[in-house]
Amino acid sequence: MNFAQLLFPDFSLILCGYLVCRYTALNRTVWEQVETLVYFLFFPVLLFHSIVKSPLDVASASSLIGAGWAMGLTGITLAYSLPHLPWLGRYIPKREHAASAQVAFRFNSFIGLALADRLAGPQGLLLIAVLIGVCVPLFNVGAVWPMARHAQRGFLRELVRNPLIIGTASGLAANLLGFSLPVWLEPSLSRIGAASLALGLMAAGAGMQFGALSKAKTLAVAVLTIRHFLLPLAALGFSHLFRLDPVQTTVLLAFSALPTASSCYVLAARMGYDGAYVAGLVTLSTLLGLVSLPFALGVLRSL
Repeated sequence: MNFAQLLFPDFSLILCGYLVCRYTALNRTVWEQVETLVYFLFFPVLLFHSIVKSPLDVASASSLIGAGWAMGLTGITLAYSLPHLPWLGRYIPKREHAASAQVAFRFNSFIGLALADRLAGPQGLLLIAVLIGVCVPLFNVGAVWPMARHAQRGFLRELVRNPLIIGTASGLAANLLGFSLPVWLEPSLSRIGAASLALGLMAAGAGMQFGALSKAKTLAVAVLTIRHFLLPLAALGFSHLFRLDPVQTTVLLAFSALPTASSCYVLAARMGYDGAYVAGLVTLSTLLGLVSLPFALGVLRSL
């Protein structure tokens, strides 16, 4: 499989956003408004649509769900523990850590969906839809908590008002209640979803400043090591622990090695943190996906 070809569209949009913002009249003033639109409207609609359109058979995928949650909780725990490690904590700036911890465990669901389709066809799509549906709420809670705590905002207040969590929770509720979208509404929601991906990636590029990564290099290395090396190893361990079948193992390994979510930047920027630093991490994570996906699917899957 050509992983470079799979990841190129996302990285090219990030680069496009960076160039447009730096070298045209569409500067940061314009892109700040784009970020607001994506965060409060486009991404919630996208999450809702992605979950509702894929029926969740929870019973038949309980082992995969358990392994996905275990892997996610491992990533969240590792990310939170960084400032408390005796040999590492003093090099971790607390504010930057609060914004970038999410990079260690969140994932790019659209790359995941495309990859699962190529790896295992319709069954792969169904399995990764289950993982996305059950993991997004957990990962969004994990992403919001440290930022709300460090910014001294009410955690529950931030969760209730967080549009990404609202979109996810409403999508899960609708799915479990058997709600199906009208056929005439599908094209509009699909186009909003496509727009959210493109604009979210370009907004990440527009806010990107590679120099920002130099002020917290240790933190950057730590969160990206968790995302692209430790989580695939954890996924392999949990696939054996939960006795997943070969297709489920393949999907979980792919899920564990995905680049981080492009919305990490949007979330950090909207909550008042250093969006440029997080955007740099998103960019590096996209590049590292070219290494972690072959590592997980080529090396670890053969073990």
